[in-house]
Amino acid sequence: MFVLGVDPGLTRCGFGLVQGSLEGPETFGARRAGTIETAHTLAVELRLRQLLEEFSTLLDELRPDAVSVEKVFHSRNAKTVIGVAQASGVVIALAGAREIPVRQFTAQQVKLAVTGYGAAKKPQVQAMVARHCRLAQIPDPPDAADALALAITYFSIERTERRMLVGDLA
Repeated sequence: MFVLGVDPGLTRCGFGLVQGSLEGPETFGARRAGTIETAHTLAVELRLRQLLEEFSTLLDELRPDAVSVEKVFHSRNAKTVIGVAQASGVVIALAGAREIPVRQFTAQQVKLAVTGYGAAKKPQVQAMVARHCRLAQIPDPPDAADALALAITYFSIERTERRMLVGDLA
């Protein structure tokens, strides 16, 4: 199974494709990671159009089984939160149009799923992403590492929910 994690942002939007399984050993493989960047000098509608076009191409090329997006929770900077929400909306709508399941997770859920500690610092999360995916170094830029963490979170939470469901039925 392939999950595309997305760390939304209007200026820099991270993405990471992780291969894994919801059954069997919990092993992950990072298949592709990077960022889509838009120029802050462009009008918002042009930046969103660029994200739409590039993520559309990415979804067609990678064909993920699911998409995992960071949930916009809160921010001290309203301008930042609006851009993040807009970028997130583009990705969610594109996945929905392709009938790809989408899950959204908060930063705390990601930290807990990847490190086992909901208040972990960014470097700890990034180091665990490298460890989970058996990478020689931490993915760079950080937005790509965060996107991989979102994909890993999808697997972790889906596995847990399935185990709970099976446990409830037994």
